[in-house]
Amino acid sequence: MAIVEDGQVLQVLRGFNPWWATGDVPRHLAPPFRRVALHEVERLIARRDFRRAVVLDGARRVGKTTILHQLAEHRLKAAWPPERILYASFDHPLLKLVSLERIVEIFQLNVAAGSPEVLLLLDEIHYASDWALWLKILVDRNPGYRVVATGSASARLEVEGAESAAGRWTSVPVPPLSFYEYLKLRSLPAPQLPKGFGVLTLPAALAHRAQRLATRIQTVEPYLADYLLAGGFPETALAGDLPLAQRLIREDVVDRVLKRDMTALYGIRNVLDLERLFVYLCLHTGEILALDGVARELGVSRTKVATDLVSLGLAHLVHRSDPIDLHGKRALKARPKVYMADPALRNAVLLRGRDVLSDATEMGLIVETAVFVHTLDYARFKGARVGYWRESASGAEVDVVVVTPEGPRAAIEVKYREHPGREATGLRRFLARRPGVPGFLVTRRAADFGPLSLGDGATVFRVPAFAFLYLLGWEAAERAGAA
Repeated sequence: MAIVEDGQVLQVLRGFNPWWATGDVPRHLAPPFRRVALHEVERLIARRDFRRAVVLDGARRVGKTTILHQLAEHRLKAAWPPERILYASFDHPLLKLVSLERIVEIFQLNVAAGSPEVLLLLDEIHYASDWALWLKILVDRNPGYRVVATGSASARLEVEGAESAAGRWTSVPVPPLSFYEYLKLRSLPAPQLPKGFGVLTLPAALAHRAQRLATRIQTVEPYLADYLLAGGFPETALAGDLPLAQRLIREDVVDRVLKRDMTALYGIRNVLDLERLFVYLCLHTGEILALDGVARELGVSRTKVATDLVSLGLAHLVHRSDPIDLHGKRALKARPKVYMADPALRNAVLLRGRDVLSDATEMGLIVETAVFVHTLDYARFKGARVGYWRESASGAEVDVVVVTPEGPRAAIEVKYREHPGREATGLRRFLARRPGVPGFLVTRRAADFGPLSLGDGATVFRVPAFAFLYLLGWEAAERAGAA
């Protein structure tokens, strides 16, 4: 006899799927704001030749469940029968006792009437038993099925799905809100830019066009500080209260991952060591890490530090930046930099409030984190990766370098201070050897918008942080049709 009866499962599913009775998705489940990732998924599942599941992969509280409900709403508005849309969250205690296969069978027998074309929205799929196997079977046996799932723990998705579902699912990352998305979510001014405009075209733009662009974008400057402090998680962005936003980040984004997911999904038993490493990374964000030194300071092995660093990255709490050489290759014996996955994570964990706004050093770290995270998402669309450059002889560095297999494509240095001057030695040295690579000096002042000669034949484009972040976010949204 089954532990859970079909009627009990159906009762839970009816609660998850109110549109079966009403024909509509409740407004609180599908708010009007649309993420860039939503447009990516819609494009994929609309293709008749697309024979894969889509897995939304991102941190907790980043908005993946909302995207699932918005997909349901989109189908309903396109006259899709409501009884052919199933949403199920495997985080529900009762559904954890039931296989994915059985849930779909109950849905087909009692609601969908055996329809060959259904939309399956499977939330927190990593909690389902044998999820990778059944995902493969659903895709292989049912060409009319459209399957979109979410997972907060990409490590488990990658490990368990590597063989069982190889070639059967496509991952769509859902990063924290970009600065552009933050403004749109809060209904704040988000100026439209010319179609097809790209960040890398800035250095080649005529001076008068650059100034007009600067004037148009300057309306977003007052909102940058709140974005950097409240973070790119929709709930915290809308909180309207910084202490509340930071508490939500600590409880929902950090603590649940470290104290629940790491044990339940990753099999990590010593959570205390992981917490200590995460706090250490918060204190040293953006610094070059010597793993041996970190291991000594924390009293653990180097192997333990390396393993936990990978786990924190796969759990979407941190990003790793590896050094590259002038040709765009990874440097040997690499010492990584590590950034928080969202600029607000660090302050929330360290309990730092608005006082950081007057601390030039702290703001430099926060802005550099935001620039790295935005550039990382930008590079993904370009088929590129992101690292940093350091000249061993002089110690000169470039904070962020975008590279493709053909070599570096952009070099970015963050100098978030009132008078950055010509201090970008690393940028000057790098560009002097790679004269065709666009260089950017990200600064604080709104007046810093335009070309600047650094000497040695190196010219960069100065751009204030609020404008650089906005341009990166806007370009991503415009490319996805979300601008």
